[in-house]
Amino acid sequence: MLHFCILCALSSPCRAAGDGEYHTPLAGEPGRVTLMGRRVEIQAVDRARMNSITLGASLLEPPQGQTSALPVAAFIHRRVTERSHARAMIALFVNEIEYDRDAGGLDLVAQFENETLPVAEREINHGEDVRGTSLYFGTLVGAAGIGYRTPVSPFQVDNDFRVQLLARAGYFYAHREGDTSPGLWVPPDTALLGARLRCRFDGLRRNLLELPHKGLAAGFDLDFTHRDRWRGEEGGSGNHNYAQFRGHLVGAYGVPGISSDRDRILFALYGGITGAGRGDRFNAFRINGSPFPSEQYDLACPHYGGVVFDQVLARGYATATAGYRRELTFFLYLSALGSYIWADRSRAEAVDRVVFRDRQGAAATVALDSAFLWNSSLYLAWSYESGVMRDGRSGSGFTLMWNKLL
Repeated sequence: MLHFCILCALSSPCRAAGDGEYHTPLAGEPGRVTLMGRRVEIQAVDRARMNSITLGASLLEPPQGQTSALPVAAFIHRRVTERSHARAMIALFVNEIEYDRDAGGLDLVAQFENETLPVAEREINHGEDVRGTSLYFGTLVGAAGIGYRTPVSPFQVDNDFRVQLLARAGYFYAHREGDTSPGLWVPPDTALLGARLRCRFDGLRRNLLELPHKGLAAGFDLDFTHRDRWRGEEGGSGNHNYAQFRGHLVGAYGVPGISSDRDRILFALYGGITGAGRGDRFNAFRINGSPFPSEQYDLACPHYGGVVFDQVLARGYATATAGYRRELTFFLYLSALGSYIWADRSRAEAVDRVVFRDRQGAAATVALDSAFLWNSSLYLAWSYESGVMRDGRSGSGFTLMWNKLL
């Protein structure tokens, strides 16, 4: 069906319904286009009240360790009013929830997040699992504080400037499984206390499929964390206290010299660092391989195109992505993206020792985004990655995702 859509789009590109110049339909707005001689009406969508589900999977070749397939399932909820902003991403074992309430010029902010996977995590060495490094570990963290929010151009529901100062409290746990090496360092369960300064700017205008069409988004997080009961690997206090900084810049613009709305240049920069080298396996950044970021809150997640939805642990990282997207027709977009990464990445040096080593790599992704039946959309992509994901072994991946508005 997708092949048929592409052929139709190339042979009969859509145009404005009338004599005016064609413009890409934008997120939430009603519109009217002509496709293959027929007039198509695009209905308005209330983007302030949205629920959606995302289902999909990635196939890896060769596997990352013993992982050859990675399922994806999440529920997204968003409600925006004049007095409040609420957003939740529910994926059962990995969740993010935020609620902001206007209190007369300042926001009262509450957040919750957890990373509590029910499977043991293993480090790899040259693409192979090192079973002795298996551990169950995770975090649950709540936060509360104050913030300031103001709308910015182009004044859509997700366009704003936000600053938040939050106090954070949570819990960290870690325990062995059957394959865990007797000599592997396992930290104690402990309470987490800390503070976060967060800043966000979102000036992106999205298209019909919620993909970035024009503008910039940027932001940073500065965290300080105290682990209450903590013993380092050598028995001392270790990384009892640590500070982390991460930032992002994402943009989409037209191609210089081409006035058409159909052609877009995309770019994204991400970086993070753990102060004074106090990073370890249990507070490391998790670098994702999701599609090119677009959703307001997802923009801040560290992104590297070739990872294909698995997560790489790193004490510090820098990634850069650039690419081109072509609108084949108003509901179908073809993208080609290249990514570079430097990461101080975790790896298994022995069956009972996890260390961090500098790695550099690159990735290439070709993706197709399309509207689909039942008020939904499809994401189809192939990626090649040079070796950071599998710690020294290159490979490719194929991803299919379905997103449905409820």
